[in-house]
Amino acid sequence: MASMLLSRQLTCCLQQNSRLLLFGHRYISQAAAKIDVDFDYDGPLMKTEVPGPRSRELMKQLNGIQNAEAVHFFCNYEESRGNYLVDVDGNRMLDLYSQISSIPIGYSHPSLIKLLQQPQNLSTFINRPALGILPPENFADRLKESLLSVAPKGLPQVMTMACGSCSNENAFKAIFMWYRKKERGHNNVTKEELESCMINQPPGCPDYAMLSFMGSFHGRTFGCLATTHSKAIHKLDIPSLDWPIAPFPRLKYPLEDFVKENQQEEARCLEEVEDLIVKYRKKKKIVAGIIVEPIQSEGGDNHASDDFFRKLRDIARKHGCAFLVDEVQTGGGCTGKFWAHEHWGLDDPADVLTFSKKMMTGGFFHKEEFRPNAPYRIFNTWLGDPSKNLMLAEVIKVIKREDLLNNATHAGKALLTGLLDLQARYPHLISRVRGRGTFCSFDTPNDATRNKLITIARNKGVVLGGCGDRSIRFRPTLIFKDHHAHLFLNIFSDILANFK
Repeated sequence: MASMLLSRQLTCCLQQNSRLLLFGHRYISQAAAKIDVDFDYDGPLMKTEVPGPRSRELMKQLNGIQNAEAVHFFCNYEESRGNYLVDVDGNRMLDLYSQISSIPIGYSHPSLIKLLQQPQNLSTFINRPALGILPPENFADRLKESLLSVAPKGLPQVMTMACGSCSNENAFKAIFMWYRKKERGHNNVTKEELESCMINQPPGCPDYAMLSFMGSFHGRTFGCLATTHSKAIHKLDIPSLDWPIAPFPRLKYPLEDFVKENQQEEARCLEEVEDLIVKYRKKKKIVAGIIVEPIQSEGGDNHASDDFFRKLRDIARKHGCAFLVDEVQTGGGCTGKFWAHEHWGLDDPADVLTFSKKMMTGGFFHKEEFRPNAPYRIFNTWLGDPSKNLMLAEVIKVIKREDLLNNATHAGKALLTGLLDLQARYPHLISRVRGRGTFCSFDTPNDATRNKLITIARNKGVVLGGCGDRSIRFRPTLIFKDHHAHLFLNIFSDILANFK
């Protein structure tokens, strides 16, 4: 009875909310979208500087409880919708950062609201299970409807996690266990291994390593931090591991003008990868796996050619290393493919692939041989959240129904073309324009200029993000369209014209 009453109350509340979503927004043609009403706003609307007085007051309150110095401003998510983020001072901004690339189909999407209105879904949101020991009856079906429906080629197994860092952390564990199983062969675990692992010593704790790249970001948990090399502030004061770090290509732009130089740069980096694997083996430390992002995101939106990744995959195979592709930020469709590694055109692209952000839940896909051979080896209390799988299944339906992968390609082309035009007009402010789909970025002369441009843009009604030492990155939602790109480009053109 109580459950039925709560369900009716929630449904009533959500119906009221969904009616509010439709009020005051314009109709658009069926050619523009396949939902009846565009739940986007028409454009930015600014009332104060950002952060405004209410945000500053809340920042002061929060900073008394915890270090809140990273907070940009406080948000009104009830009023935010589509591609627009509204803050607590009533400022409405075109959001091209989308919660650090984690909002797949915009704020307050009608399909997700409808999902929450359905009484049969109520229990999934209220009763969060310890999935490793007490999953709900429909959990396997939910995985098939959501994650397994978009599983990367050759990776039929999936483990869910709560975030990107714990996805990579547990993927490392799966790789190390797989490697030790290869070494052990058909032999049983020894008494010495069982005893020595309890005091952090070999052979129970073998001296394995993950090879990563300079400029990479794979998370802030302990193991992940050993493979993260994007900003010093992430790593300062934290003990770390002696794991190899290879250089990542630093390409010159425009690419068509530096074909030979970029090929030489990529060859240099690949040679260093092989040298490091051999060097570490000589000092009795085995490189069990290689981790790489299809586009280094936090580290500065650093790209490499598809050929670079194909050759890197071959190196991993040649040396018996697991190949882990971190798609936490690139996955979910923003590059025009559901997974960015699909651009490489490989039949066997990865052994393990991690995800989070736009995927609503964290986790990793893997080959059968990376499956743990005993319970509790890859485990934590939550192991994800079934409500996120339910939402992801709906997000995937919207992506397919609205053809949002093609939309990312077309909208990304409009954005990239406009950025190249701005680069031609303002070369002293914009350089190295690059991108795939809407996953675009450019460099500024220095960190101070970058930060100033982001601040001015925010006060003009556009939310942008920084990355690396001096780059500005674009991480819009999958419902970001050509007209949003042109709206931004007009605003940013005025900013650049008046920049001092």
